[in-house]
Amino acid sequence: MATPLTAAKFLAALRAEGVRVVEVGDWPHHNRNAKGPWGPVNGVMIHHTVTSGTQGSVDICRNGYSALPGPLCHGVIAKDGTVHLVGYGRANHAGGGDPRVLEHVIAEDYGDRPPTPAKGNANGVDGNAHFYGFECINLGNGKDPWPEAQLDAIERVGAAICRTHGWTARSVIGHLEWSQDKIDPRGFTMPSMRSRIAERLKHSADWDRTPPKPPTTPPSPSTYTVQAKDTLSGIAKSHGLTLTQLIDLNPSLITPGDKLRIKK
Repeated sequence: MATPLTAAKFLAALRAEGVRVVEVGDWPHHNRNAKGPWGPVNGVMIHHTVTSGTQGSVDICRNGYSALPGPLCHGVIAKDGTVHLVGYGRANHAGGGDPRVLEHVIAEDYGDRPPTPAKGNANGVDGNAHFYGFECINLGNGKDPWPEAQLDAIERVGAAICRTHGWTARSVIGHLEWSQDKIDPRGFTMPSMRSRIAERLKHSADWDRTPPKPPTTPPSPSTYTVQAKDTLSGIAKSHGLTLTQLIDLNPSLITPGDKLRIKK
């Protein structure tokens, strides 16, 4: 259990983890705190929006709609990996969920995944009080792609909050792992995402998962220009050839200034 981070510490944690952030309006003070508690917080919940397009998705997550006022999350993770902060505090994102799942998230004692939820919105506990929430722009049909930049951003926001609170990757769950009513996120698995987050937490916040490109070795030349003091045996040896091979490649008379073939 933990007290929610201040908005300033939350923003600083995301930026320290290398998250590209866009601050939308007065996001630190846009919340549903008047409708119930936010905290103690116990984890991070990942969702998909069932929408396409960045601006429209950000707008609906910030404002909500008549049946469910916004904010609908704390951050919207776009396809390009940018995280748009739309609110901070209690948000209408998690709804009701299984108290057994909450117990295991708090204890961080489950294996590959938490127990399958047997409760949801109608009979579950209030998840809006206990989780940071991130909506990821995706149609949720199992076909809409998840670009690596977006997956990387999910990994980074999960790690940033876990690192700051001292949690492990088991404090990051999907909405489908919380409520029996939900299927999100669909298109990648939460165990695979937790593995990514766990690996990131082994390193410093500025760690870059992308391995450095190996230095490129310039191609060896295919010809050699004969110098005045060269000998054929010396040319052959310096280029990994036998004298016979060098002569076979260059059967004509060889004189200084000639370009010899030196590749088999």
